[in-house]
Amino acid sequence: MISHTCKIAIKSVVYLSCKSSQGEKAGIKEIAEHINASEHTIGKTLQSLVKQKIINSLKGPTGGFYLTNQQQNLPLFNIVETIEGKGTFKECGLGLHKCSESRPCPIHNEYKVARELIEKIFKEKKVKDLCDTVNNGLAFLID
Repeated sequence: MISHTCKIAIKSVVYLSCKSSQGEKAGIKEIAEHINASEHTIGKTLQSLVKQKIINSLKGPTGGFYLTNQQQNLPLFNIVETIEGKGTFKECGLGLHKCSESRPCPIHNEYKVARELIEKIFKEKKVKDLCDTVNNGLAFLID
């Protein structure tokens, strides 16, 4: 449902949230190491997130990426929308362009229920919520 790049974006933002809650910033290399992703992908992804004001960046020797308190309270849905686009939770499970109630794919009804549940999770969970579970050792961003 969501791409590899989108998963990297979410993990990056959660990592930045954890750092920001401690008053720190992080660079691309540090983020890449802590979520086991390529620096190239992290760099391009973070650029998109800065443009959409999901995260902030500061240049210079004390620079890096960070989140404000307001950004930490954004739902994960905003990240998905920025990376994937607005139609992510409307797509057919089999990738058909004309899948609908009147012309369903073989898994339409079951997939619709699952897709709506996942969309609800991404709209309700805030970046800060994920950071809290990582900081408490209850969840992880890397294998």
